[in-house]
Order: sequence, then structure tokens, then C-alpha cells
Amino acid sequence: MTLDCQACGACCTNPEENRAEGFRSYLEVERGARLLKKPALLRRYAARGDDGVFHLKIVGADQRCAALLGAVGRRVTCAIYQLRPRGCRLVEAGSDLCLRYRAERGVNSPA
Repeated sequence: MTLDCQACGACCTNPEENRAEGFRSYLEVERGARLLKKPALLRRYAARGDDGVFHLKIVGADQRCAALLGAVGRRVTCAIYQLRPRGCRLVEAGSDLCLRYRAERGVNSPA
């Protein structure tokens, strides 16, 4: 069985360590990111912190990225997939981090 990122989305939710520390912003939109060149999308999906750095917004009770569409653990898609920040590209399907996020969100992993 293979992991299907479009049937998961666990890595697009605020991780437990961030929740425990009270962080309400998500991944940094790094300098030079293509998303920074799309003002309407940036306003919709990111917020600028006191330090002037943009971070993806977190929304909802499940503390998901604002750009994540669908139901975590069922069927998801990213509204800014082609423009997503570098941090979003770091989690690879099946990696230790992927499996940890899946476990935190109760998304079944393959046997």
C-alpha cells in the first residue's frame, strides 16, 4: 500500500508541538517564495507577523492550513500547491515526519 497525500493532509495541520506552545501561525513563507508575488492569494492564505514575516494562516478547530481544502484523512487538495512555500515541500510521503503527523491526526498508515 502506498501513501496518498491527497487522501491525507495531516502534514498541513498545526503540529502538536506548535499547539502545545500556543503557536497559531503555520509555515513561514520564505523570502523569494512565488506566493509573495500573488498579492490576492497571499492575503487570503497568509498573515504577516509582528516581525514582518508572512506565515500561512491556520483556521478551524482542526488547526489546518487555510489553503488545505477537503477533509483531513479522506480527500484533500492544496489551493496553492504550485506556489506553496519551501517548508511545505519538506515533508515526503512515508518519511518519519509524515508518519508522525499522520499518527497525531489519527490518519491510518499502511500496514
